Amino acid sequence: MGNIVWLASYPKSGNTWLRAFLANLIANRSVPVPLNELSQYAEDEANPDLFSELGGRPSSGFDIDEIAVLRPQVHMAIAERAAGTRFVKTHNMAGSFNGYPLHNMHVTAGAIYVVRNPLDVAVSMTHHFGLGLDEAIERLGNENVATANDAQFVSQMLGSWSQHVRSWADIKHDRVLVVRYEDMIDKPVKAFLKVAKLVTAGVDRTRIDRAIRHAEFRNLAGMEKQGGFIEASDKGVRFFRKGRANEWRTALTREQVRRVVEQHREQMQRFGYVPAGF
Repeated sequence: MGNIVWLASYPKSGNTWLRAFLANLIANRSVPVPLNELSQYAEDEANPDLFSELGGRPSSGFDIDEIAVLRPQVHMAIAERAAGTRFVKTHNMAGSFNGYPLHNMHVTAGAIYVVRNPLDVAVSMTHHFGLGLDEAIERLGNENVATANDAQFVSQMLGSWSQHVRSWADIKHDRVLVVRYEDMIDKPVKAFLKVAKLVTAGVDRTRIDRAIRHAEFRNLAGMEKQGGFIEASDKGVRFFRKGRANEWRTALTREQVRRVVEQHREQMQRFGYVPAGF
């Protein structure tokens, strides 16, 4: 039986970028891996087909408790199908819900967690989920937030941004790596080299450099523009919109920034996200 390395993040924090890098690292092609082939290299634990198969009916009809009961079984099924290590995307926080684990530790071999400045997460959420900025900020601070259960994904337990980040970043294990989104932008070689060292036996710099180039934002955005992306929102906006850091500086008011910092100061300080003057 195989095992799972989780590719984890709060939504809109760089999970797809991480998956694109790993797909290109594994494929090692002369051209980038197409967006809609990413699932061949990294599965999604919220795939409704997996839950429907085990639950015996369409997962869109399951309540949150039924999903919680099935989730460890889904993870076991993913591992049983894998010949070795399988990368699996998750937006669930680490921990449990109603006594059921959100990640089956019996088949877990490690995790890579991407953390992003919540000020920029809030801005990105407005476009992807069709929210107002104040609504996005409120959602970031709500410890009872879960994603919708629909035909595209089963519900995932997010909690607040701070709760989500803390749950993963507090795990003390040499096979759990935390990477800042901003470092993926500013120091891509250093950031992705850490990722590669966690998941590969040998580090081939030529192969890593090629994977970084193929997973550059402009390449991902260009592929989406040409052929679409199955994970794009139904709100009519592109999934790969700007991919920048510090967009919040022109998008948020000082009062909105203050609210985010007040709600999440501890974890923002931990990762260097508290702006000067707050």
